[in-house]
Amino acid sequence: MPSASPELISPRSPRVSAARRLGKRNFRGKERLFLAEGPQAVREAAGHGLVELFATVEAAERYADIIGEARSVGARVHLASEDVIADISTTVTPQGLVGVCRFLDTPFEEILAAKPKLVAVLAHVRDPGNAGTVLRCADAAGAEAVVLTDASVDLYNPKAVRASVGSLFHLPVAVGVPVEDAIQGLKDAGVRILAADGAGTDDLDDELDKGTMGGPTAWVFGNEAWGLPEETRALADAVVRVPIHGKAESLNLATAAAVCLYASARAQRASGGCRSVTAN
Repeated sequence: MPSASPELISPRSPRVSAARRLGKRNFRGKERLFLAEGPQAVREAAGHGLVELFATVEAAERYADIIGEARSVGARVHLASEDVIADISTTVTPQGLVGVCRFLDTPFEEILAAKPKLVAVLAHVRDPGNAGTVLRCADAAGAEAVVLTDASVDLYNPKAVRASVGSLFHLPVAVGVPVEDAIQGLKDAGVRILAADGAGTDDLDDELDKGTMGGPTAWVFGNEAWGLPEETRALADAVVRVPIHGKAESLNLATAAAVCLYASARAQRASGGCRSVTAN
């Protein structure tokens, strides 16, 4: 077992108390630190802002490679009892590893300067699990950025971090951008704005058939319950619905986001799109 610390950290340690407080948004914002739990998230965090790691003896033995990676980036590593991990963790069944990470959001201006070709904009998304899952979908589809508007959930909510399954550490994410500024900024950067809405006037299949989705695109996704407000839909270049070919009443937010983002990714990789096809 790697020598993470000469002894178990005390439950009364100021380090444990500081980590526990990061379960609350106001403390996260004040310290600009958040929690990443479990081996997958901690492994991804090791190269992206991990500053401290708490590990049970069992987890330190099982994930010796992660302990080594944490040490290699200068993170403080503490052995902790299962009770301490449970105290810090926000999950019902902790996996023995809890990391403390620096905020890693990217200024919106930097995202625009990079001339992104595929962006997911989360407008009025309040459920942290949905936000993290959409971020994961955007990462999988090859999006270059995600934008969370000022009316959306906290990016660093522990449930959002878990739902992203490490994707939070893979691509630039801007937070707290007013939806009007996000849309106008992307438009000025030459990005077409598509609002995803079940009552949209344009059908996703028709958009694909017309060949209109090969250029730089930003998808705007709305609230889980009531979708996008009219004033936000009015800012988009098109309001697009995912067609329901069966008898399902609707798709949930994350599923619809995956369909839309992959449709754009495929169109952009097709002949004439703004992405090149990589030969095998």
